[in-house]
Amino acid sequence: MRFHRVRVAVDAPALADVAAATDITLASCGVVIAAGTEVAIAVGSRGITDLTTVVERVVRWVRVQGGVPFLIPAMGSHGGATAEGQREVLQSYGLDVSDIGCDIRATMDVVGLPQGASPVPVFTDAIARAASATIVVNRIKPHTDFHGPYESGLMKMIAIGMGKQVQAEALHAYGVRGLRDFMPLVAAQVLAHGNVVLGVGIVENALDTTMEVRAVPAAQIPEAELQLLELARVNAPGLAVDVLDVLLVDQMGKDISGVGMDTNVIGRLLIGGQAEPHRPQISMIGCHDLTPASHGNATGMGLADVVTERLALAIDHEVTRTNIITSGFLLRGKLPVVAPDDRTLWEWCLRGAGIVDLHSVRAVRIVDTLHCAHMWVTDAVLDGLDDDSRVEVEELDVKLHDAAGRLMPFVS
Repeated sequence: MRFHRVRVAVDAPALADVAAATDITLASCGVVIAAGTEVAIAVGSRGITDLTTVVERVVRWVRVQGGVPFLIPAMGSHGGATAEGQREVLQSYGLDVSDIGCDIRATMDVVGLPQGASPVPVFTDAIARAASATIVVNRIKPHTDFHGPYESGLMKMIAIGMGKQVQAEALHAYGVRGLRDFMPLVAAQVLAHGNVVLGVGIVENALDTTMEVRAVPAAQIPEAELQLLELARVNAPGLAVDVLDVLLVDQMGKDISGVGMDTNVIGRLLIGGQAEPHRPQISMIGCHDLTPASHGNATGMGLADVVTERLALAIDHEVTRTNIITSGFLLRGKLPVVAPDDRTLWEWCLRGAGIVDLHSVRAVRIVDTLHCAHMWVTDAVLDGLDDDSRVEVEELDVKLHDAAGRLMPFVS
């Protein structure tokens, strides 16, 4: 069984200087912070490449105007749905007072806002509401649960992130409809009756690198996010092959995707009543590790068919259960078959895919679903990529496992 290490060239426009670009867009946004004003800066639980840089520049921009900035976690039920858990998530991203000179004020308490056209009650973070102004910072990208005008971005953070567990539960109770149809209505009410003054949207390219940072006054967020989501969609990562027997994923986690693995990459939703994507078609998915930044949250593990014992042992079931129950998508919380080691995981995936002739197996290995440009591929996959001018073979005939059955390093 032979694997080969390949690189797929992708068009990945990127900002040369993220800090400078952030300064420029903030300077031209037209929002003024009054001296002495306390400003809550809402930050979520996603792993965003340049999050610390962007947040640090926003903090500095507020201070230059004489404002008093502080951070709030805006992550719904993540972090175990506790204030301390959410604080720890931000600290793990390098967003503590010792890192950027700005403290974190965390709470799970919310206050109500006028419901308006929303079919569910509207809530927002109590600490943010008590401040004079709120700035929301988030990446904008296609969502892993649904597709609509607004997916993962500023509007969702304004509605669910700042609404904490109570708002997350209220919207998730309606399944995909709650996210796709009702979430924008909740966000509109928060924008109309809360104190959000600015949104800072980040768009990353297919290589997980920042390609756009845009500061948008609150009233312009709905329109601007439509444009930024389309930019993100065009530049989203994806596999270079559509049909596989086995996909091996080195790691999953909340810093990779809200459901551990990006459903747009693996072609699986696992949401009752929702049709599965047509592409890619993957028979078996094996996942080896849970990222440390997930803090034991293995939401989305049900998207895999086989996981290793070390991934299973890394799961904080209380944290994971809270996130899964809040989402309402319980299939994604099922524990897959647990293999004692990496080699056994591979063997069981082959068995699950019904592979008889090993020479014909179509298998790919990736680090995670954020990084799909570098892959390990079998002979059958490499043969199919012969005519793809984007593909460069970096190393032929690499061993998948060492003598002890552990995965070999992705890059030698």
